[in-house]
Amino acid sequence: MGEGETPDTEWVTAMATIEPTEHTAFPVAPFTVDDLLKFPDDGNRYELFNGSLVVSPAPTPRHQRVITRLLVILQAAAPPELECLSTVNVSPSNEDLYIPDLVVVPEQVSEAVDLIYAPSDLLLAVEVVSPSSKSHDRATKVAAYADAGIPLYWRIEPMEGPTVYIYELDGRTYAGPTVHKAGTTVSLSSPFPVSFDPGDLLRLRGWNP
Repeated sequence: MGEGETPDTEWVTAMATIEPTEHTAFPVAPFTVDDLLKFPDDGNRYELFNGSLVVSPAPTPRHQRVITRLLVILQAAAPPELECLSTVNVSPSNEDLYIPDLVVVPEQVSEAVDLIYAPSDLLLAVEVVSPSSKSHDRATKVAAYADAGIPLYWRIEPMEGPTVYIYELDGRTYAGPTVHKAGTTVSLSSPFPVSFDPGDLLRLRGWNP
């Protein structure tokens, strides 16, 4: 299997989730965004990278906790004209569709978007790494998000404390990443001023930002 190709198991998983009827025509690789919009809402996450399909299972409780904690932190710090959202569709072409765990976008843009954001709408994309997504979050999405022109990418590694890796766009590639570990305060100016301890992202109930 060459670099960037999707493992056969992922193709089989995707196709097996579609129950055929006499009126169903199975999409064939390479896939398009139009194909993905016909897939069932079965709890899986379907993404496209140059026509190759990547299927991820529903997030674990730990994964959801990190997303929720970060969403609360960002919402509390964001200026009123910006909006923090989770699991939105982002598409730079009809052969590519990404679903970041969290994004920051202008609120005015959100009002105009029906289903799919353009990469130029995003000020920040965040991915929380899980065992099923680590190769894509650490490599594939770094290249894809940079090529799409998303100015800021945060990769969060829950099993590292957690640790936050921050990539900033420098031309057509990301510089960095800069690394921020649990137990230290991250103070950032982009996409807006915000400070937090990465360790807060795994705190249990009763936590207040």
